[in-house]
Amino acid sequence: MKRSRFGIIVSRFNESITGKLLENCLRTLNEEGVENDRIQVVHVPGGFEIPWAVQEMALSGRFDAIIALGCVLKGQTPQNDYISQATYAHLQKISLETRVPCVTGILTPNNFKQAVARTKGEMDRGSEAALAALVMAEMKLGGTGRFLSVRHRDPSGTASVGRKR
Repeated sequence: MKRSRFGIIVSRFNESITGKLLENCLRTLNEEGVENDRIQVVHVPGGFEIPWAVQEMALSGRFDAIIALGCVLKGQTPQNDYISQATYAHLQKISLETRVPCVTGILTPNNFKQAVARTKGEMDRGSEAALAALVMAEMKLGGTGRFLSVRHRDPSGTASVGRKR
């Protein structure tokens, strides 16, 4: 995976959460052998701005996978539903049209406590997004190496991407 390049788009909104997602994502990429000079991080104001930045990265042709990190908390109005639905739909469209895998680490929790829980331990979505990006980058490059694996369910019932052992 040393040859792969990764783009990371991270929302500044709910930065206490997205900052931890980014930290965990970078740590995992580094632990798996991806050097910092193979990673570009771009910050955007909020979740709604993520697809535009992902599209720009994808169209640049410089990345083998792009990771989107954000946190859209449920509020008093349905705005969070509109933002998350539009963001997810556009990310999928961008990924399919540009043929650059886009992995989402965008949280849509009901409350802040749930968001915090998804930044640590077995529910660490930043690390999970990094591992998924490694798998997708390898698939894009036609590899059959150690990152390719099937999705599995951990004891909590949460789907996760595991490394091939």
